[in-house]
Amino acid sequence: SKCEKSGVGGVIATLSAAGLLASGQAEIENHLEMGRKLLAAGQLAEALSHYHSAVEGDPKNYLTYYKRATIYLAMGKFRSALPDLSKAIELKPDFLAARLQRGNILLKQGNTEQAKQDFEAVLQSDPGHKEAQSQLARLTELEVTMQEARAAYQRTEYAGAIGILERVVEISPWDPDAKELRAECHLLLGDYGQAILDLKPTTKLRADNRAAFLKLSQLYYGLGEHEEALAQVRECLKLDQDDKACFAHYKQVKKLSKQLESAEEHVRAQRYEEAIDKYKAAMKTEPQVEVYIIKAKARICHCLSKSKRPQEAIDVCTEAHQRDPRNVFILRDRAEAYILNEEFQRAVEDYQEAKEFDGENEEVKEGLERAQKLLKQSRKRDYYKILGIRRWVSLTSMGFVTPTTQREDVSGPPGHEEVGIGTTEPQDAPYFPSEFVPLQHPVAGS
Repeated sequence: SKCEKSGVGGVIATLSAAGLLASGQAEIENHLEMGRKLLAAGQLAEALSHYHSAVEGDPKNYLTYYKRATIYLAMGKFRSALPDLSKAIELKPDFLAARLQRGNILLKQGNTEQAKQDFEAVLQSDPGHKEAQSQLARLTELEVTMQEARAAYQRTEYAGAIGILERVVEISPWDPDAKELRAECHLLLGDYGQAILDLKPTTKLRADNRAAFLKLSQLYYGLGEHEEALAQVRECLKLDQDDKACFAHYKQVKKLSKQLESAEEHVRAQRYEEAIDKYKAAMKTEPQVEVYIIKAKARICHCLSKSKRPQEAIDVCTEAHQRDPRNVFILRDRAEAYILNEEFQRAVEDYQEAKEFDGENEEVKEGLERAQKLLKQSRKRDYYKILGIRRWVSLTSMGFVTPTTQREDVSGPPGHEEVGIGTTEPQDAPYFPSEFVPLQHPVAGS
């Protein structure tokens, strides 16, 4: 009959539903077990994947949300953990472990008002809860200390504020306000490096923190690190490509970076004239920031020295040295220019100064040794100067031949054997070493 068929169908449907439920529950349990094992093995990403599946399979299980939140925390993703903890508390309001964990995160974020509610809720259910009592005391200390830090900042006691903020950051390391205030204090004291260290984490601690990316870019730019400045301002534009402040800064940094990179490519290819042009263009692009002017002049100094234009190199290097007295590379390049100009004493002095700043630099050591040898040689009787010619001019072209051309034994003035070549003692008349023999040319005008 129809009734019998209907009854049988109902039983089958019920049994099927029960079977599916059991199967689904078994699958959820399997995901939870796999997640637990992977978590124990430290394979957090894989464990998280299984907890995602468990939450999807049973979205009403408060414990699954709590376990997934624990993995997020282990991965350092505290912002992702908060919604899961809140969901667990929503499903089970008396779940004290979730309330305590959420309160701890909120305290580390500097959100004292909401953290206080969680700790007090735990203590209301369990008045003797030691951790909740301790965290509530830390929360009160945080509020008082942050007020002291702000007061010190308002009094322009920036170093004092930094000292106070050390404790604030210790209690609430995920609070962007505390790090931003400390960064501002470092900036006002001229410590850009420490300001950058405090600002960098805030780009992740605060959502859509374009202001921090822009400020970081500006700081790096001011320090001469144009490549990092470009990377930071690009992060700002990723968040909002129409951000006017970030885009204007991006155009400036991009233009300067391109000029400097192009100049360095020319230097590597030994196209020194092209490199000089690019560095001059860079100084026009950024005439205000001293670090780029120093860099450009230092590199022009290098290019001129490599191009064997000693006097121009000396002039530019000297200006660069005045701007950056401890720059070893400027001293090296000026020393090389002095060598080209046969000013060996000054070359030695520059290399010695460079060695004082960087005693382990092999290039400086070798350069100093070479300059000292050249200085020592120059102090001996210089036959080139006697002839009024440069050292690299061909002697044959000046009217001399070597023993391979004329094998006559030509001796020097009396007594030269005892004194020897290169003596520093005066003699009655100049002589030439035996390997160089004057050609017999008629005297001009005779």
